[in-house]
Amino acid sequence: MKSFQQKVREGREALSLNRTEFAKMLGVTRMTVINFEELDRKPRPASIRKLAEVLNVSIDYLLHDEIEDPTYGLEKQPYVEEARELYGSKAAREVDFLMERNAALFAGGELSQEAKDAYFEAVMAAYLECKQAAKEKFGHKKSE
Repeated sequence: MKSFQQKVREGREALSLNRTEFAKMLGVTRMTVINFEELDRKPRPASIRKLAEVLNVSIDYLLHDEIEDPTYGLEKQPYVEEARELYGSKAAREVDFLMERNAALFAGGELSQEAKDAYFEAVMAAYLECKQAAKEKFGHKKSE
């Protein structure tokens, strides 16, 4: 198992970047990178998304020591980000939860990427439809 700090350091080194260059790509200070790599300090949610993007790994991989595959969870990220853009952080967490739990259905089985994508798109469409219906039914009413 690798810790957050090991994953960040190895990811930066794989990109052949020094800490200053890496910090510029992340939009943070060199000292922040040192904190990630030497003190195992984890960034805020917005920064972890940027860190995962720059390293081209999943957020799950960075945050969970037991996950060893850097691509684990990458296929759900577009759906999570869409929910974040439409409905905020809580919705992103809900979609992440849904996608994570539903991904377990594929464990041990052989399913094409096309079939997985279709399934995730259907789950996302159902989530967004329910979210919109709830907004219309329970949303704030305008005062007249």
